[in-house]
Amino acid sequence: MTLEHVLSYFGTYTPGKNGEVASFEFEYLCTLGIAALVIFAGRWCVSHSSALKKYAIPAPVVSGLIFSIIVAIIKLSGIIALNFDAKITKDLAQNIFFLTVGYGFSASLFKKAGGKLIFNIAFAACLLITLQDIVGVLVGKAIGMHPLFALQCSSAAMSGGVGTASAFGPIFAEWGAPDGVTEIGVAAGTMGNIMGSLIGGPVAAFLISKYNLKADPNDRPESELNDKVVPLVDSRMIVAFAMVLLIAALGMPIYFLLDSIPKIEMPKFIGCLFAGAIARNIIEKSKRDTYVSEISAIEHMFLELYLALVLMTIDITKLLSHLGQMGIVLVAQAVLMALFAILVSYNLFGRNYGAAVMAAGNCGWGCGSGPNAVANTKAVMDTYGYNTIAWVLYPSFAVIIDDIYNPIFLSFFGKIISGS
Repeated sequence: MTLEHVLSYFGTYTPGKNGEVASFEFEYLCTLGIAALVIFAGRWCVSHSSALKKYAIPAPVVSGLIFSIIVAIIKLSGIIALNFDAKITKDLAQNIFFLTVGYGFSASLFKKAGGKLIFNIAFAACLLITLQDIVGVLVGKAIGMHPLFALQCSSAAMSGGVGTASAFGPIFAEWGAPDGVTEIGVAAGTMGNIMGSLIGGPVAAFLISKYNLKADPNDRPESELNDKVVPLVDSRMIVAFAMVLLIAALGMPIYFLLDSIPKIEMPKFIGCLFAGAIARNIIEKSKRDTYVSEISAIEHMFLELYLALVLMTIDITKLLSHLGQMGIVLVAQAVLMALFAILVSYNLFGRNYGAAVMAAGNCGWGCGSGPNAVANTKAVMDTYGYNTIAWVLYPSFAVIIDDIYNPIFLSFFGKIISGS
């Protein structure tokens, strides 16, 4: 029995050619096992660090970054490049997670939030996207960066994330962007995921400390409102999980309809989010069991899994070639995001504890993605207390507004600066 035969059970080994480093890609079960270790390590790090608790840094972000740095050092040293089969599991975790978030969208939640806050959330999202593009292009111009490269490092990669940057790369290329515009966007979006995860907690901690904010002790998760602990029994968990899988499948027709809207790049998880919200309200109206406690457990499990998979699979070595001008624009975007969350979001969202938590979520999606927003929100609430609007309503609603407005403004602004 050869070493290659043994290794084939754990993944795929590819020998190095033409001076390239040999690589090994772990198969998906081994990848999931490593993700579990990342989750354990992150929770241990946070539990043993008062600073990480105070600044509400999400646990999988801490261990995931450490892990990806170690993997990058191993690759740069010429030993081996470690890769992970995580595409399908990341997609599954992200979509299941957002479905469960949408499932929390009871119709009464919008009444509780009020029309003014709903409008302010939408306005703040559109304002941030607009400022990101203006600031990014101006900073890019000052340092001699191509304007469409700068735009890729702005709302395309920041509010939009890797998906939007990838989608707009070929469009910007048609408008005259130099080669590598897609790669720049993907690299910037990857860095944005890291930035958003690291900025949000400290921003919320600053606001909570400065204004002596406290969580409302009467504002609790829906699963705890009746003061009864519902045991998670096998039969109920099986039914709840099967229901989640069915609703996820029903989210695909919704995704198809939304993604068919011209000039709007709509991620798949938005379809799952809408499906979850629709299913929840139909079940409530029919007076049937909503399985809130069980779906809440599924929600937290898939969030941690998704974050672990995303952070541990970041190839930091691919970012090194895009530093320099891109780094300067991203620093400007990070400063803009932090100032916007403190000076604009907090004030528009009500100048209270919930507003501080939502400001952390704003940093998450404004520099990274929807799951980053939720991770930031959860990390803050784990330390300082729960807030229903910030947890259930804000991240998803803000991301929906982002996914509608961002592509439209990118198309409009991109044509102006490119002269197309």
